Amino acid sequence: MLHTTPDALPIKEMLRQIPSLKAPLPDLDLSAMPATPQEAFALWLDAALAAGVREPHAMTLSTVDEQGWPDARVLILKNVDARGWHFAVKRESPKVRQIEHQPKVSLTFYWPALGRQIRLRGEAGALSAQECAEDFLGRPVGSRASAMASRQSEIMEDPQSLARRLAEVQAFLEDHPGHVEPGWQVYAVAPTVVEFWQGATDRNHKRWRYTATSEGGGWSATRLWP
Repeated sequence: MLHTTPDALPIKEMLRQIPSLKAPLPDLDLSAMPATPQEAFALWLDAALAAGVREPHAMTLSTVDEQGWPDARVLILKNVDARGWHFAVKRESPKVRQIEHQPKVSLTFYWPALGRQIRLRGEAGALSAQECAEDFLGRPVGSRASAMASRQSEIMEDPQSLARRLAEVQAFLEDHPGHVEPGWQVYAVAPTVVEFWQGATDRNHKRWRYTATSEGGGWSATRLWP
């Protein structure tokens, strides 16, 4: 049961009073959309950075576990190329177990300040050991230490164990600056569908969908109803 103070609004009314898609929002000239979703993403990312959007490279990765339950979490985009959208994870994490069970995943970006959302669905494929090593060594030392020290998603019985483990790993990295964590894995999501959504205050949103074709990695594009 939800407890509120006497003067508090019921959560339903509170939610209805939160503004959404407030003007001004950018318009979208669909006729100027590029031929590929990778090019379109690069343009939108540039616009998000120019508009001061915080962490526009943050995205929600959605997977399905062995029991068929959906799971979602926010990760950082590492790269976009002809192979797809890249992210990095620890190989012993639940994410990897779920991807190995079912490689079909989705990624979602949402930038409220611009009223823009990008959704894509595709298969996650593991990249080479060399690319995984380059990605790991390209991380700040503190990020490498955190990745090595974490026993991701396991129960933490002793809160002090993390600090001890971090100290051990930081000392190790000082002596071994070229160390690559064996369990570091980079994936590329090769999309079959990518949708670009431009919200509008009047709710006449503009939606542009790219669909992969079977002809040598080409794309078809079409407009969708709001």
